[in-house]
Amino acid sequence: MPSVTVLLNPAAGGVHLRGPDGEIAKLFAAAGCRAEVHVLQRGHDPADAARAASAAGSIVVAAGGDGTVSRVAAGVVEADGTLGVLPLGTLNHFAKDLHIPLELDAAVQVVATGRIGRVDVGQVNHRVFVNNSSIGLYPSIVHVRDQLRRQGHLKWTAMAIATARVLRRYRGVRVRIDGGGRERVWRTPFVFVGNNEYTVDGINLGSRGSLDRGRLFVYLAPRVRTRELPLLLLKALAGRAGRSGDFEIVSSTELRIDTRKRHRRVRVALDGEVMKLATPLLYRTRPAALKVMLLRA
Repeated sequence: MPSVTVLLNPAAGGVHLRGPDGEIAKLFAAAGCRAEVHVLQRGHDPADAARAASAAGSIVVAAGGDGTVSRVAAGVVEADGTLGVLPLGTLNHFAKDLHIPLELDAAVQVVATGRIGRVDVGQVNHRVFVNNSSIGLYPSIVHVRDQLRRQGHLKWTAMAIATARVLRRYRGVRVRIDGGGRERVWRTPFVFVGNNEYTVDGINLGSRGSLDRGRLFVYLAPRVRTRELPLLLLKALAGRAGRSGDFEIVSSTELRIDTRKRHRRVRVALDGEVMKLATPLLYRTRPAALKVMLLRA
């Protein structure tokens, strides 16, 4: 049985255990696997810890939400290690798309007894992401949300207020996208870059059927004003957004995205975490770059 190192984010939205580090260690012991559990500290990059554990030959388990998984995966990819996932976040998109159980004990069993598979990751300006990256509306909302949280608002209250404020006044972003053999210029409320193809209609909205096709998919809505986005969401839930003509979709293995802030830094969301990156933004897919523990077939 290989060694297991668990990197636990105690602030993850789904952590409701008493003494979660001890509880996780017990679950691994019950599965016949000894695990060292390290609680991640604020201000420390999980990629550094993941890189060190991978170099020591350990399966590195990200215990947290998609942001934690993303940063741990970045370190694992760099060291050619193997990732395990304990989905303790609020949304857990990566785990859901890979059919990793959301129940903690079942997810522990996948790490202890599952199979190793390979999936793609995306990369922008040397930063790895496992789900998606975006510019425009969402990073702007998160920026306002964080300001409100510093003023004392609770997370979801701050998110609701920030969304309402930004939707009311945001005018979109002008982008030049070079990818898929063409160069095009649009003004759009958002640019969403997915690691593989996302479902844009129906009850599976926001999910992916595969993470190993080696493609990036870019979604824009240049014919939709920002204040009309709630209507676009309703169309998507009703299964009519894809046929509405509101979306532009670009698929490629590499992309270059320029904004008017060329050679300056713009806010970019990577798996829900927002940072500033220098433009132009250079995206590429890294096929089969990440080894991850999956359910046995």
